[in-house]
Amino acid sequence: MASVQANGITIEYDTFGQRGNRPLLLVMGLGAQMIHWRAEFCEQLADAGHFVVRYDNRDVGLSTRFDSAGVPDMAAIMMQLAQGEPVSTAYTLDDMAEDGFGVLDALDLETAHICGASMGGMIVQQMAIRRPARVKSLTSIMSSTGNRDLPPAKPEALAALMSPPGTTLDEVIERSVSVSSVIGSPGYPADPAEVRARALEAYQRAHYPIGVARQMAAVAANGSRKSALERLDLPALVIHGAADPLVPLEAGVDTHQALRGSQLMVLDGMGHDLPKPLWGQIVARITRLTTAAN
Repeated sequence: MASVQANGITIEYDTFGQRGNRPLLLVMGLGAQMIHWRAEFCEQLADAGHFVVRYDNRDVGLSTRFDSAGVPDMAAIMMQLAQGEPVSTAYTLDDMAEDGFGVLDALDLETAHICGASMGGMIVQQMAIRRPARVKSLTSIMSSTGNRDLPPAKPEALAALMSPPGTTLDEVIERSVSVSSVIGSPGYPADPAEVRARALEAYQRAHYPIGVARQMAAVAANGSRKSALERLDLPALVIHGAADPLVPLEAGVDTHQALRGSQLMVLDGMGHDLPKPLWGQIVARITRLTTAAN
């Protein structure tokens, strides 16, 4: 792993595969470090002909933290948005999109295929909206357009996401197991021992839960991207779990409908995670898209 100075901040990144292969930027979701793109998954993508780049979003992992911005009042922000009032946040989704381009710039990659999961899907959508000429293809996984008319998360999934992060290592690890059991894939239940091991790895690498609220504020303030996505004309793939309790399938369908000519891949039994038994199918579909669009 290495770091670059990009978009005015320090961003930690990692690569897999040969540099001359099709560049594929992976953007992870809310509060999740780049290591949540599992190395084995990245290696499969690299073996399929990609030069894979993953990185820590701002305010998570080993990238720049925005401690001085404090913790946003999400209740007040949501109230302001509901009343149509302007919202001030530590940074915006546009800033996070420019971080992605900053990583590409640092690696001398003028164009790339971009793929994001959950909040990462929102970031890559915003990247395509801002600089479509630099995007060879877009893959949005278990994400949303931000359309406020879509069904909300199931109450138990939202409660799991908003549960206290824990103050000790044991509490953090057990919370990860609990959250996984609620929002994960019912058709492919995660092994609690593996969840604990991944949580320990993330904790030891860079435990920083306070950044989640600032990322969440940036997502909320961005609003709906649907009309902007409808104006795009680029190869796109939308992947969504049929059993996602956090970002319901309707959000994936809405994204697919907004992205003209996009492909939709609905995976039965998949919740709000990327279960290992589905990696092969996901890698194959992404590879088909990037090969055709390269």
